[in-house]
Amino acid sequence: MTTPVITSLLDTDLYKFTMWQAMLHRHPQTQAEYRFVCRNQPGYPLAELKADVEHELDALCSLSFRADELAYLKGLRFIKSDFVDFLRIFRFQRDFVEVTTDGPQLHIVARGPQVHVMGFEIPVLAIVNELYFRRLDTPEVRAEGQRRLAAKIAALQAFAAEPRPQRHPFDLFDFGLRRRFSGAWQREVVTQLRDALPQHFKGSSNVLLAKELGLVPIGTMAHEYLQTYQALGTVRLRDHQKAALEDWVQEYRGDLGTALTDVVGMEAFLADFDLYFAKLFDGLRHDSGDPVVWGEKALAHYAKLRIDTHTKRLVFSDGLTVTKAIELYRHFADRVQLGFGIGTHLSNDLGPTPLNIVMKLTHANGQPVAKLSDSPGKTLCDDETFLAYLRQVFGIKP
Repeated sequence: MTTPVITSLLDTDLYKFTMWQAMLHRHPQTQAEYRFVCRNQPGYPLAELKADVEHELDALCSLSFRADELAYLKGLRFIKSDFVDFLRIFRFQRDFVEVTTDGPQLHIVARGPQVHVMGFEIPVLAIVNELYFRRLDTPEVRAEGQRRLAAKIAALQAFAAEPRPQRHPFDLFDFGLRRRFSGAWQREVVTQLRDALPQHFKGSSNVLLAKELGLVPIGTMAHEYLQTYQALGTVRLRDHQKAALEDWVQEYRGDLGTALTDVVGMEAFLADFDLYFAKLFDGLRHDSGDPVVWGEKALAHYAKLRIDTHTKRLVFSDGLTVTKAIELYRHFADRVQLGFGIGTHLSNDLGPTPLNIVMKLTHANGQPVAKLSDSPGKTLCDDETFLAYLRQVFGIKP
């Protein structure tokens, strides 16, 4: 019998736990819907995976957190004991996730109390990816993956050996769980990076790998956290970003201080990111749009607020490659602290075209929510009326 794709509930990204804790404490009554979408054309119909996905979800819903996993989470200073107590009795509920097909299309929907369905996202994406790439996995593909990984490590080592006058270090993170070739391949990649680049490779978003490989788990918030505040009913839509940031500050009180900027675009975010938030948050994360333009806007905003940018950090995580990360480092490293989260380029670069899959929050409390991304193709909402209203509220042109 094949080992299930997911064998540990720690095999997910850290930001799922940090958002989960915040929502459990602040808005545990929220109902939510998450939908799986493939944005590119797969090599064969994903509908063919339906039976295997169903089987994997059955296995996922049989898992619970082990004692050593709970102890690890409790050892993270920003994870609170009552959240660990909640996780001690938590199990994914199979009734909350549904798999259907429509011709060649695979549809997966998780629907129910947000604190019970928000965790499905990362395992579902990892499951679909691994099942899909099992059919494309050959010794030749693995050999090509090793060759490409060795070339990236060599390029990073050569870069590290350069005499550099830049003020701030080059910090690299693995953000590759969601679209990895397989769990075993991600472990191999992260292990090699840890061993080859100890001065630059600083951690992984994958909590299981961080635990088992002695790395720092990396992550704060994702789009779903801020989007949820669009539908709470207790907050004006215009104020949803400020309400989400305020709750985050109150929940973590100085920890996990990297804010995500592109839920309604960088301009609208900066309008809300006043001196109060700019001082309380350690920095910002880029996830759509031109990274140089975004970074310059962030630095100009800090300068306008008379904040020393050397005390802040910009984290880049949008489709990064090693080459692009080095270019961005050379551009910004004299002016601000930096971090580079590389995902698919590390965890799924073996030759076959990666799937561009997501599982996004689409509704909360029966209301649509949306992201007005700085990259148009990333907008995921089929309610044009709500999108038009959201644009109007924040003064964003379609």
